[in-house]
Amino acid sequence: MSETKEMNAQKIKDFYITSTDYLAGEQVSPIKHEYRGGQVYAMAGAKKAHVLIGSHLTTLLNNHLRDLPCIVLGSDIKVRLESAHCFYYPDVSVTCDKSDLETEAAFISAPLLIIEILSPATEVFDRNGKFSDYRTLFSLQEYVLVSQTRIQVECFRRSSEGGEWLAQRYTRGEILELTSVHLRCPIEWVYQKVVGLE
Repeated sequence: MSETKEMNAQKIKDFYITSTDYLAGEQVSPIKHEYRGGQVYAMAGAKKAHVLIGSHLTTLLNNHLRDLPCIVLGSDIKVRLESAHCFYYPDVSVTCDKSDLETEAAFISAPLLIIEILSPATEVFDRNGKFSDYRTLFSLQEYVLVSQTRIQVECFRRSSEGGEWLAQRYTRGEILELTSVHLRCPIEWVYQKVVGLE
């Protein structure tokens, strides 16, 4: 599968674009683009299930963290991965880093939690290339993949010894735990009012 298909996006340019030019273009663009290694990709629109799940997760996290010095961000804010030379728009991210809280920049650089909602066209890239890039963030403690077709959430957590990533899967009837932010809730809360689930 080509990188373009894995990213579920149309490559805009075949030549190298600097991150400075990319950020300037995003300020005036009517659509969002992700940036990976000098290449720019237009992002596809989301289905209703995707939007509902993202909204539920943002609400749960905002309510849980409202009294803490952390912010919960939806899919309109980029995450900068400096060492991987990327800018991505995760579906949900959480940062408690002072530098992110005090900046007016259109991106954050030190999230501790990143959540991606899977679709058939993006799943391969979200699991592989994108996860590999996200792992370059020293701040990242937990990477979460949420199915939009079945009640299933996969959490990948950085272990305290050696930086390995450990996986845990949650399904129907279980208590979902996002350990990076100490949130526990029935997994069904993430899928409220989503129809057509397997």
